[in-house]
Amino acid sequence: MRPEILTPVSRNSAFSGRCAIAIMIKTPRNGFSKTRLSPPLHSEEAAEMSRCFLRDTSAAIEALMHDDPFMMGVAVYTPVGSEAELADLLPAHFKMLAQRHGDLGLRLAGAAEDLFSLGFSAVCLVGSDSPTLPVENLRATATILKEGADRMVIGPCTDGGYYLVGMNRPYTKLFEEIDWSTGSVYEQTIGRSKEINLPMVELPVWYDVDDKDSLNRLISELFPEWSMGELPQGAPAPNTKAFIHRLLSAENAARVWPAMTACQLERRERR
Repeated sequence: MRPEILTPVSRNSAFSGRCAIAIMIKTPRNGFSKTRLSPPLHSEEAAEMSRCFLRDTSAAIEALMHDDPFMMGVAVYTPVGSEAELADLLPAHFKMLAQRHGDLGLRLAGAAEDLFSLGFSAVCLVGSDSPTLPVENLRATATILKEGADRMVIGPCTDGGYYLVGMNRPYTKLFEEIDWSTGSVYEQTIGRSKEINLPMVELPVWYDVDDKDSLNRLISELFPEWSMGELPQGAPAPNTKAFIHRLLSAENAARVWPAMTACQLERRERR
């Protein structure tokens, strides 16, 4: 069974009363995915990391779908033509929807509009860069949206962006006049919600993995035994952890995670 590809405006009664938990994803490809993680990763390693992120995030959503039929997982993807590659990374019960063209704001607004046009009663757009995002945050979002009140749910990131935004109606204004890929995205989005008098529910802060520093945080979270400090623990992200473990078990440890080498040296010196 392969994920079903959805066509906008083709309303389906099966989506009524349900929330689309939609991952915004660029199909992972070598040399084009997670380029800000190179270095320390090689381009093919960064692409594989992106595949692991998608596997873990979609698997977490699929598990929630089994617990609560209100939720339905959707991959909102680009580019068109990459459906077969993407389908191999997704759970069979996921749906797929092509992104519109344009900048990130137009793609997000378009995804929300297209999902509502299919008959969904609520939409939650989720980033693909937070493989350890606590499932409690997704579950809380669904609970809030299930109530049906007209409001926005938003999960702020440590870098000034957000890892998800949910709503019960399409609000294009939330994606307009935003300086995307800057530390102002979250605050500007809050400003747009105030301009249209849309109440807001804020989720706990989490983080995206999109550069060397956030990669270090991810590895420290997944391998606390090698970390120099304690960090909050999110979802287990087994695919991501297994891939990173393979990297760290080879000759790449010092390149990928210098902190591990430093920790090993410090422990040896204490003996």
